Amino acid sequence: MSDRPKIAAITTVVHKYAHAQHFVDRFLEGYGWNSRHHRPPMDLVSLYVDQVGENDLSRDRADRFPQLTIYPTVADALTLGTNELAVDGVLLIGEHGEYGKNEKGQHLYPRYELYKQIVSVYRTTGRSAPIFNDKHLSWNWEWAKEMYDISVELGFAFMAGSSLPVTWRTPSVDMPFGADVSEGLCVGYGGPDSYDFHGLETAQCMVERRYGGESGVKCLQAYRGDQFWEAHHEKLWSRELFESALCRSHTLATSRQGFNHSFPTIDEMRSLVEDPIAYRYEHTDGMKSTVMMMNGLVRDFNFAGKLADRKSPLSTQMYLPMPPSHTTLANFFSPQVNLVESMFLKGEPSYPVERTLLTTGLVAAGIDSLHQEGAKIQTPHLNIQYTSTEYSTYWHT
Repeated sequence: MSDRPKIAAITTVVHKYAHAQHFVDRFLEGYGWNSRHHRPPMDLVSLYVDQVGENDLSRDRADRFPQLTIYPTVADALTLGTNELAVDGVLLIGEHGEYGKNEKGQHLYPRYELYKQIVSVYRTTGRSAPIFNDKHLSWNWEWAKEMYDISVELGFAFMAGSSLPVTWRTPSVDMPFGADVSEGLCVGYGGPDSYDFHGLETAQCMVERRYGGESGVKCLQAYRGDQFWEAHHEKLWSRELFESALCRSHTLATSRQGFNHSFPTIDEMRSLVEDPIAYRYEHTDGMKSTVMMMNGLVRDFNFAGKLADRKSPLSTQMYLPMPPSHTTLANFFSPQVNLVESMFLKGEPSYPVERTLLTTGLVAAGIDSLHQEGAKIQTPHLNIQYTSTEYSTYWHT
């Protein structure tokens, strides 16, 4: 066992259904993968939990798994109580917990603060290890950029993001690598500083595969309520892509009673969706993307894109199993964990962290636009250029 890589988990909370529980349990217990039960070829040996409530599961896990020790500080979890970095990979799961919100409604999760404690150990010991950061990097753009810059400076592998880009798809398709894409659109659900991030990652993992790679984003504008419907009426975004994405949904609602396959009219959509939100943004190369949150109409994430060599849109759904397995089994975490394992073993990210650096900035810009009643936000700081992996990393095997 001493030859196996050692992993530390730095978490905000570990309770039932928390993101940390899904990651911790998979590293401890394994998970279903490619027709067998896979056990990671590494050991989760240390755990730091920032908030421990009555529903905490970390103590149970430490009692059941003798190799796992809970430490009182981030530094102790990384050094295993010594003066040297003693782990080969770090999970940073800063999602959930009682941290409050600011005046814009942003959750003040301490991912940046925990990350700075991790890299402080790296600087002190003169050694680093790969880090995976769950979801977006920080609610604060400057902090997020600093996190990225530190990873470049110290030269360790860094991954982050949503499970949406790597889960199953129905149908099982990807954007052709090097495609000529003029517009992308995602219809999902949720709210600002929450599932908007998942919608942005859904769109970005598809459009980043276009010819020339990602060029960055120069501006974003949010539309909410009546502004949304006015923009929809004026065809600010493609109606064809909007309808194509909706046709991939497994949860498309209807205002009419009974079982049927009727497509909702605009008036029916307006009656179903009390608070529609869209982020419309323009990439530096001229491509445009739209991410919609339409609670009451759908409960899944659906993408459609316009390609030069196709008469009809390319569309698919990033599949999350429906409740109750959506929250209990949450199998969409399995491909994400598998790709994190690969990074820990190879010392190289499985997909570019620049995707999540960009979507982190887009979340912040979207919230700023909403906070300013739909003002257009110029985003020269999001001049983030990168190329995706040619190999598709979604769960297609």
